[in-house]
Amino acid sequence: ARLARNEREFGAEGERSRIRHEGFRQGMYCRIRIDSVPATFVSGSNPKLPLVLGGLTPQETNLGLTRCRLKKHRWHKKILKCKDPLIFSIGWRRFQSVPVFSTEDQNGRLRYLKYTPEHMHCLATFYGPQTPPNTSFIALQNITGRTAGFRIAATGIALELDASFPVVKKLKLVGSPTKIFKNTAFVSGMFNSELEVSRFEGASIKTVSGIRGQVKKAIREGQPGSFRATFEDKILMSDIVFCRTWMPVEIPRYFNHVTNHLAKEGADGWKGIRPKAQLQ
Repeated sequence: ARLARNEREFGAEGERSRIRHEGFRQGMYCRIRIDSVPATFVSGSNPKLPLVLGGLTPQETNLGLTRCRLKKHRWHKKILKCKDPLIFSIGWRRFQSVPVFSTEDQNGRLRYLKYTPEHMHCLATFYGPQTPPNTSFIALQNITGRTAGFRIAATGIALELDASFPVVKKLKLVGSPTKIFKNTAFVSGMFNSELEVSRFEGASIKTVSGIRGQVKKAIREGQPGSFRATFEDKILMSDIVFCRTWMPVEIPRYFNHVTNHLAKEGADGWKGIRPKAQLQ
C-alpha cells in the first residue's frame, strides 16, 4: 500500500522525484563533489581507510582557548604530564595542541597541576578551534599503529570558551636579613627592584623559624630590591625570610592539524611535536 501511494504521489519520475523532495535516505549510495582538494590528498589516498565527511559552522573556524574536564583513561599505563603535546579528536577535527592541567580550589582559583590525577578528573586548557560546550573528545599521544598498549590517553568534555584563563602556580620568594633593629629588619635578595617591592607592599612574609612579618617599604641602601619589614618578634641574622605567592602560567598558543591523509605513508608520514621525554 505504501509503495503504491508513493508511486501515485511522485508520478512517472519515481525515485528521482522522491530524492529531490526528501533527500538521500540511509543506506543509499550517492556521489559527492568536493572542490579545492589538495593534489597530495588524491595521490596519497589509501582506499582501505574510510573517510568521514562533516561540516563546520562559521564559529568553529575561529581559534581560541578551550577549558575542558579531562580524565586519564584507566587502561593507559602512564599518567600525563602538563605541557606534553596531545592529539585531540573533537567534533569533526583532529589536531595537536599543548594542554595545561589545573584544578579549581574552593575560592575559584585555577591551580596548576604538573601531572594528571590517577583516578580523578582535572581541568585542561588548550589552544585550538572553538568547540561548542558539552562536546566530548578523546586524546592520544600519537596516531601510529606501532604503539604498544592502549592508545587512548584521556577522555573529556569541553566546558567553556574564552580569550584567557588565569591558571596560577605557587611561587616562593626567598630573602635574607642584612640589618636587624628589634622587630624591624632590612631584607635583601627577595626582589630585584623598588618597583617589585612596591607591588608587594603589605604582603605577608615568614621566617623558617615561624616568625610572621609584613613587607613595608623599599630602602635605597644595599642592593636593589632591599626593603624594610616588621616581624612579630626579633629575628636572627641566620633566619631565611620567604614570601608565598602565586604567579600566572602562560598557556602555549600551539595548534597543528593532523594531516596524515595528505601523506603517502599515512599515519607514519605525519610528524607533530614530540613530548619532552623523547627529546631528552
